[in-house]
Amino acid sequence: MLEIQLQGVGKKFERDWIFRGIDLTIESTKKIAFIGSNGSGKSTLLQIISGFVGVTEGEITFKRSGEILEVENWYLHLTCATPYLDLPEEYTLKENYHFFKQFKQFQNNISLDEFASIANLQHAIDKPIRYFSSGMKQRLKLSLAILAQSELLLLDEPTSNLDDDGITWYKMMMEKHIATKTTLVFSNNHADEIYFCEKKIDISTFKKDIKE
Repeated sequence: MLEIQLQGVGKKFERDWIFRGIDLTIESTKKIAFIGSNGSGKSTLLQIISGFVGVTEGEITFKRSGEILEVENWYLHLTCATPYLDLPEEYTLKENYHFFKQFKQFQNNISLDEFASIANLQHAIDKPIRYFSSGMKQRLKLSLAILAQSELLLLDEPTSNLDDDGITWYKMMMEKHIATKTTLVFSNNHADEIYFCEKKIDISTFKKDIKE
């Protein structure tokens, strides 16, 4: 059971505060959407929660079954899919699958063939990623993140590069594979991305009265 606590979290670049004063407790298995326009700080907040970027002020705590986790171990409990995290493009789908398994196991010990079928990429198992369309790359990114054994799932604009069929596939993935995961979606308030979320938090809420 993973719980995340943000206490007075703020981030600034040079002299400009991106957001400030975030106080929030994210309970295990909750589904939350963080919404805002481009440049609002959504991706920055995702990177902070993942432990990839530090805070300027405040504190984030990961608790698992009541035990506080060290920040260097957060990655063991989370997966993410974002537009700015690239796949090794010289690798095939098969090679990406096996490379990923060195760091995270898959739910129900999903085999390569099962994984490719779920991702609707069974025809491209031996194709290098550099030859994938943008939609195929997005389905692979999402599948790796969603199907992994992780307690926390972070998704940044998950329907980007997906056509109508891809969005239908994304919704199926949400309905079938994230019930036990704490899931945070960072979105421009795109209804198809966040329809399943129990709560929406507008990033602009944390931009009011920002001062040095």
